[in-house]
Amino acid sequence: MGDAVQLIECPRDAMQGWKTMIPAQQKIKYINALLRVGFYTLDMGSFVSSTLIPQMADTAAVIEGIDMVDRSTALLTIVANTRGAEMAVKHSRVSYLGFPFSVSATFQQRNTNSSPEDSLIRVKDIQSLCSSSGKKLVVYMSMGFGNPYGDPYNTRILCSWMEKIASLGIDIISLADTVGLATSQQVFDTVSEVLPLFPDVTIGVHLHSRQDNMLEKLDAAYRAGCRRFDGAINGIGGCPMAEDELVGNMDTIKMVQYFREKGGCKDIDMDALEECRKLAGDIFI
Repeated sequence: MGDAVQLIECPRDAMQGWKTMIPAQQKIKYINALLRVGFYTLDMGSFVSSTLIPQMADTAAVIEGIDMVDRSTALLTIVANTRGAEMAVKHSRVSYLGFPFSVSATFQQRNTNSSPEDSLIRVKDIQSLCSSSGKKLVVYMSMGFGNPYGDPYNTRILCSWMEKIASLGIDIISLADTVGLATSQQVFDTVSEVLPLFPDVTIGVHLHSRQDNMLEKLDAAYRAGCRRFDGAINGIGGCPMAEDELVGNMDTIKMVQYFREKGGCKDIDMDALEECRKLAGDIFI
């Protein structure tokens, strides 16, 4: 991956657990503004149960309202099963599908109503659907740094599942600290161990974190060699299915500042980013 940073902005993660419903037109305005910043990818919606995640029920309408003219940023949507993937691939504007695969059996059941073993079958089916539709599948290793449920976890277990996923031809895997429990040392150790084992896979991190330890976790992943990072402006968001009181995302504003000090993110339009920060202040109130 070299030193080029792939920065993925996640308005979907910020919005999905927000208790006040955000109108589709407001989402469209926000996403159109985010497209002007220069992110690598926007994780902008999901095709999942509208009963469980009502905030994302209008994802199809939002996609159709987005202005994709002269935009280099790709769109990603999350799916939890084949039915959701079938809906997602119908949208030509969507380049990536994301599937949350949990190292924790308890969370996999809670999040996608399936076991890890059954979810691997889903991943295989979704990968086939993506290949035939010209899309790319990103697999998120939920609870990738441990879990609060007492389910067995170590890096051997993590890598075993990653090997199965990579063997399906999936070449983007992101390690998710779903409830923000990882320490910076654990982030460094895990990423350092995993990266050399999967030289043909882009390994990213989707780290949730409190604001007081965000930068040290970000720095740990970067020093370990990771160059693909997920974040959300103002650090808003979290997984409502984890019942974690929405432990925040990595704050994109601070991430960009960090990466620019390292010589990265030079293509980010800082004025456009500031405009998005202001829009986020209007939405998440």
